[in-house]
Amino acid sequence: MIVFHADLDNTLIFSYKHEIGTEKRLVERYQGREVSYMTEETFRLLKEIKKKVLVVPTTTRTIQQYERIQLGIGALPYALVCNGGILLEEGKEVASWYQTSLELAARSKAVLVQGSALLEREPERSLEVRNIRELFVFTKCRNAETVVRHLKEELDLSLVDVFCQGEKTYIIPKSLRKGMAIRRFREYIHGDQVIAAGDSPFDISMFQEADIGIAPSALARKHKLPGQTVCMPERNVYSQELLEYIGTMIENRTEFGEMLK
Repeated sequence: MIVFHADLDNTLIFSYKHEIGTEKRLVERYQGREVSYMTEETFRLLKEIKKKVLVVPTTTRTIQQYERIQLGIGALPYALVCNGGILLEEGKEVASWYQTSLELAARSKAVLVQGSALLEREPERSLEVRNIRELFVFTKCRNAETVVRHLKEELDLSLVDVFCQGEKTYIIPKSLRKGMAIRRFREYIHGDQVIAAGDSPFDISMFQEADIGIAPSALARKHKLPGQTVCMPERNVYSQELLEYIGTMIENRTEFGEMLK
């Protein structure tokens, strides 16, 4: 079985703030607003990929945020949300998976509490501090890169990762990286070959665990990526290129098998 772990935001779907051309379809509404889109070509390619591989959305979004997305390609049997801390199977949360995630996060609990306290006092913070299901900490900050730098000076980075994407600011246990979720999921379904695609530092651990990782070249310029990572040419939207690449690999089974050895 080939499993395709796909990050969502800025990999397959894009905010209304991101220019992706006129040939696009709405995939997410929030409070009556149109907030996320997918290109029509991405939609077409994803429908075809879904017929041949197991597509598993692997996202830092919460369950509620994930459920707002309507890709229009039919039901997906699995999704990993909350950075892989929660597994949805046929739309329902798998209790045993979540319990294991809590156990994995336990060692980092004190650091998450410390980070939450620092963020509560942070003058640049623009949103309440949220502890997402006791798995990780999230908020929004102005000058988020500066805030992240200060957090890294105070927190035990052997236990947690600290990231920002725009204003979004995260403190996540290293034990709940997306790569760990891929490893666990491979065991859960007894999967064989794994492809992973993403666009941010959150996703690098996925590339480390996958047989093949796919990333935009912009990420490779800023971060060292594992040797099995394929970098797509610089584009405003790279979802089409990555899906075309996967489709070509699947069609050429011999070449694909050699790459996955």
